Amino acid sequence: MEKDPKKWKELRRAGYLAAIPALLAIGPILGWFLGDFLDKKIGSGPWLSYAGILIGFVAAGREVYQLAKKAGEE
Repeated sequence: MEKDPKKWKELRRAGYLAAIPALLAIGPILGWFLGDFLDKKIGSGPWLSYAGILIGFVAAGREVYQLAKKAGEE
């Protein structure tokens, strides 16, 4: 059985694109948990939670951009 490089290329691209929804969900959630933990430690109210969510969205957006770029190159 011979490997079809085009088939594997398309599957790899689909894998990259399938990871995008998970990244968009996980980044802000982890940011919120970390911010909430720090808020409770420091007693700063919800501000670090908000900052964590924002940083999570930015990090997820950056990663999505890199994945889309990588999927487009292949």
